[in-house]
Amino acid sequence: MVRINPLPDGLDARPFTVYESRALGVATKRLRAKDVADGGRLIYLPTGREIELLERARVLAAATPGAWVSHETAALLTGLGLPPWMGNEETIHLSKPHQLPRVRRTGVIGHRVRVFPGEVMNHQGVPVSVRPRTWLDLAAELPLPYVIAMGDQLIRRPRPAFESRSEPYAYPSGLRLLIRQHPNLQGVEKARLALDEMRVGADSYPETFLRLAMRDGGLPEPELQLPLDPLDPISPRADLGYRRFRIAVQYDGAHHLTREQQSKDNRRDEAFLSAGWSYFKVNADDLAEGFAGAIARIKKAKLRAM
Repeated sequence: MVRINPLPDGLDARPFTVYESRALGVATKRLRAKDVADGGRLIYLPTGREIELLERARVLAAATPGAWVSHETAALLTGLGLPPWMGNEETIHLSKPHQLPRVRRTGVIGHRVRVFPGEVMNHQGVPVSVRPRTWLDLAAELPLPYVIAMGDQLIRRPRPAFESRSEPYAYPSGLRLLIRQHPNLQGVEKARLALDEMRVGADSYPETFLRLAMRDGGLPEPELQLPLDPLDPISPRADLGYRRFRIAVQYDGAHHLTREQQSKDNRRDEAFLSAGWSYFKVNADDLAEGFAGAIARIKKAKLRAM
């Protein structure tokens, strides 16, 4: 039996390019061993295991000089979120500067774009479009409410106690500049419309969809992250509502199912109810019906309060 020499550390358990193997002195014939599979032009894969999205994105970008991960793949890798009909993890989106040829490779959708400094970042060792640029790239494909909702996530104020950052991913002024820099990009007009509808304070896509549904349903623009006592910095807060009508609305997503979160939610609910507010909790079932029932109940409470 022929003995197979082990691959250098770092190549034995992940996809790699022929450039990486050459740099580490791996002989070409070693790459024909059974523990290595052909991953397409210039790429090799470890046999016998599933290759994750981040690994595939990294090696494809490394095998394509000048390219970076963009569009839907960038949204998945950076946690921006996508509608359920998008985000096919089997396909990687790679962009190149417009003066270079489009990437043509099985399993890759190639894009040629104009790019400015600061629009590509290093994300876990992978060149990826920054989140604001991903938002702009996807504006052409996404319905307007999703462009607004993704934009709300960009300008949302993070909670440093729970996130490894203290600043939003973007500010409205920066997004306006981004739009001005790409006047001919497909979808830029939709992004401009979305920017006018974006608001700071939505912590999730459903919260944005609820706000938009309330507005489209004839209700006034709600206040977001509404504190029960505006003078108390640790006052319980509702996702949105109307102080003048003493109406608070809360969207309960999946993270509200944990025991710790439910305890916090119960204390918040009791605080608003004890203060005499009309208090509404909505969830994914309400989202599925476009919040029609919830909006009808909120309208009745508003009439009672007037």
